[in-house]
Amino acid sequence: SHRENDNTWGGGSHSWPVHHGMEANRRSFLSSLSVAAGVASLPLQNPSPATAAEEDAIDVFFGCGCFWHVQHEFVEAERNILQRSDDAITSRAGYAGGKAGSLDGKVCYHNAQNIADYGKLGHAEVVAMTIPESKFEEFAIEYCKLFDESGLRPDQFGDRGTEYRNLVGIPGGKTSPLAEKLVKASLKTGDKLDFAVGKGDDKDIPKVAFIMDSNEFPFYVAEQYHQFHDGFKLDESYPQRYNDLASKFAKKGENFGTCPNGMMGLGFGGL
Repeated sequence: SHRENDNTWGGGSHSWPVHHGMEANRRSFLSSLSVAAGVASLPLQNPSPATAAEEDAIDVFFGCGCFWHVQHEFVEAERNILQRSDDAITSRAGYAGGKAGSLDGKVCYHNAQNIADYGKLGHAEVVAMTIPESKFEEFAIEYCKLFDESGLRPDQFGDRGTEYRNLVGIPGGKTSPLAEKLVKASLKTGDKLDFAVGKGDDKDIPKVAFIMDSNEFPFYVAEQYHQFHDGFKLDESYPQRYNDLASKFAKKGENFGTCPNGMMGLGFGGL
């Protein structure tokens, strides 16, 4: 079972079971969804002023290869869709999707001491955020836009393996009404993805996104140096104002864990 750790984001409740299933075509997956009403959501441990006022706020996460570029895109989504200021941004880079949970209270990037390596724990790189439930489909559309016309992610042929697999974490997983909205978002953006129910430690399969129950597979926030980082491509150097958000939140007391410094350059483009 998952254990609480010092960089768990949103908690680790086990009240919702994982529903296992085979990879399915998005339309057959949609038709097979068992929609559950009133699915509970877990709040952030330290919600921002913006999210504290949103009564229907939910915690979700999205994975699509390297989390640097993905975080930037969701920060922009928070600004554009929710009109959030920098102080209210909730998107954080981190890890999720592994069966092992944490190790000695940690989930870490690759490091020389080999402490709680996220890949060895079965996790993938993801970005988590707190958003109004009513806006989930709009954020799901932004997620689907990360993939090209054939359903491949930007770093599909560079960063490969389970650490970079596609996954979406929502409270309740397949049983949540959000699962239906996710598939509808895919259909609205070109019907590029297939969906499968994540079992944990899932494979990296092109054009397939695993739907995870975030209550069973919680998010673990990544180290500060990974937050609000420039993208892995040469043309993904973001404004200094964006890069500075990591230290800004840290100075306000946000906890980015106690993992050792990581080893960069293990994958294509640095991750």
